Amino acid sequence: MHSARREAVPRGLCRTSGSSKVTTAAQSGSSSVMKVGSQFPLRRAAELDTDPQPQRWLIESLWADEAVGIVGGEPKCCKSFLALDLAVSVASGTPCLRHFPARQRGPVLLFAAEDPLHVVRRRLEAIALAANVDFDKLDIHVITAPSLRLDIEEDRRRLRATVEALRPRLLVLDPFVRLHRVDENVVADVAPLLGYLRQLQRSFHTAVLLVHHARKGAGSTRAGQALRGSSEMHAWGDSLLYLRRSRGDLLRLSVEHRAAASIDDFSIELKVQGDALALQRVEDESNLKAPDPHAPSAIERVEQVLAQASTPLSIRQVRKACRMRMSNVGQALETLTAQGHVLKRANGYRLANAASAFPVSRPSIEPPGNGNGKHPIPDTQSELQLLPGETDAGSAGTQPEEG
Repeated sequence: MHSARREAVPRGLCRTSGSSKVTTAAQSGSSSVMKVGSQFPLRRAAELDTDPQPQRWLIESLWADEAVGIVGGEPKCCKSFLALDLAVSVASGTPCLRHFPARQRGPVLLFAAEDPLHVVRRRLEAIALAANVDFDKLDIHVITAPSLRLDIEEDRRRLRATVEALRPRLLVLDPFVRLHRVDENVVADVAPLLGYLRQLQRSFHTAVLLVHHARKGAGSTRAGQALRGSSEMHAWGDSLLYLRRSRGDLLRLSVEHRAAASIDDFSIELKVQGDALALQRVEDESNLKAPDPHAPSAIERVEQVLAQASTPLSIRQVRKACRMRMSNVGQALETLTAQGHVLKRANGYRLANAASAFPVSRPSIEPPGNGNGKHPIPDTQSELQLLPGETDAGSAGTQPEEG
């Protein structure tokens, strides 16, 4: 006698009598109802909202409420200053950069991985003074642990517990490169770290700001695409602020949002007023001095300095002679070296063809030659004739711009 064969049916489903048809418990009228949380919430398409929710801002036009994102840019572009300015704005309810209103106010949690705590305090005090805020009442809480690693489970647990206890409006982590030891170029390594931060944002309704560096040679690349490492960094962000060096001491700030219109790029500068030191938007850009179209480029200035040098120069010597920022000098030297125009040696940099790099005066031929190219070339310095605009040190075009 053969026993009846029983067929396994997934929980939450039942078989109708005398049929092989399988239906859900809800369809069959069964009292067996799926447990709460065992399925994703559903709504019919016709029941979805017809009008979008009004855009909510943490800081008007700069950072969306509960957004995760990045403050990025080249080295020494005041990224940390900008992140701290946002922190002071949220903690105090005052306008960021003395211009953009804070729409949500609350505590801020900050971890500065690279700066000593006394430097963090001094910067926050200076920004608070510029914002006319009582520093002693500023609702910013600084994690004082020597390290915080997002790729270590224990550190992730402790950070989550800290966020849960404080419930900050904004979490600032500066910079991302000091928060892990994974390969930033590998999506599989970076994605879990960013996913963890997204979980913090959704679980505790806090905005998350990462400070991150630009990749080398980004130049005029679109702001988000200029970030170092995997493109996952750009894709992850809801709000992105990107800094570039402009002319003089000015910085250019680009803004991107996932779900809101972005404002046009604008200029900011680091302003010193007594003990106050903070970034500030340049309100009237019409008075900014236009760049000289005939001014030599950074590469040309570096070439001029190396052409005038009789021995190899260190990068600091080149910077001092050019009177340029170290990042610009380094980028110019890197480009010239890659092109083969400059050689890098243990004792410094020099032009690849130093002998021909210096302008050479051609001898005056008197009487005119007969065209056979056999006119003797004078061999004494007294017989050499300087060209117009030349000095014994070289042509005017190769003189240092300043000094």
